[in-house]
Amino acid sequence: MGNGRVIGYWLKNKTQTGTLATFLLFYGSWFSPSVAQSPYQLRSSRELVLLGGGVLSVGASQVLRETVDPLTLTEIQPLNRAEVNAFDRGATYHWSKTADRLSDVTLAGNAAVLGLLTVATKPMRQDAKTVAILYVETLLLANGIERTVKGITQRTRPFVYNAAAPPDEKLTRDARQSFFSGHATNAFATAVFTGEVFRHYFPDSHLKPVVWVGSLGLATATAFLRYEGGLHYPTDLLAGAVFGSLVGWGIPKLHEVKNHSQLGQRWDVQPWSNGQANGIYVRLAVFSR
Repeated sequence: MGNGRVIGYWLKNKTQTGTLATFLLFYGSWFSPSVAQSPYQLRSSRELVLLGGGVLSVGASQVLRETVDPLTLTEIQPLNRAEVNAFDRGATYHWSKTADRLSDVTLAGNAAVLGLLTVATKPMRQDAKTVAILYVETLLLANGIERTVKGITQRTRPFVYNAAAPPDEKLTRDARQSFFSGHATNAFATAVFTGEVFRHYFPDSHLKPVVWVGSLGLATATAFLRYEGGLHYPTDLLAGAVFGSLVGWGIPKLHEVKNHSQLGQRWDVQPWSNGQANGIYVRLAVFSR
């Protein structure tokens, strides 16, 4: 529960007697989170830029993807894993559809953690619109940029070097979309976003390490499964993890409220009248987040 002190005073002037009738000082009420200040602030112009930029980058990445020519059998046959750098070469020995499918499960699990925290905790639930907008911006920018890089680099996936992988899997556009990992990007963007958002809503919570370890654990499992599936090299996964973490941290940071400049948002001044008396009601919320 968020705490805060409310200092309110109610001043009214009785018109019938022309004298000051009432001065009321009320102190010590406790606010529920429904009126607590959000740790984030949305601005229409900024959100339009971020959302628009995300949509445009996703659109550009789709156009680039259509320009990728799938490998042919003639191009695949002479491929030699010895030409892959030593750090990444081990990935060429892996192939597993089961690991591929499980990576989708762990990725979805990371998003589910964020969803459950938003639904289960009152401050986040009451600020769900803000959390949702920030998360959509995170995903759009992360995916738009990551997919654009894939369309430019057209790196061959490690399973293409593996004779155990079926030929039809190697003859698709996706087989040339290795750098950098979209799963790792999304997993770490979501994990860091979740940890940061929870930390900002609950700065004193003892559950912060649990949220961080759980989210990052799922993200790490996702990256490991992509490696086991032969879908990415270690450098793909590291690049995705770093980039995704940067976006997952940067979007909440960009929207974070700076306490020293938000005093005006805590004042509530309203005219008051009951037909016989007139005045104003002033409320100041002093937060102790």
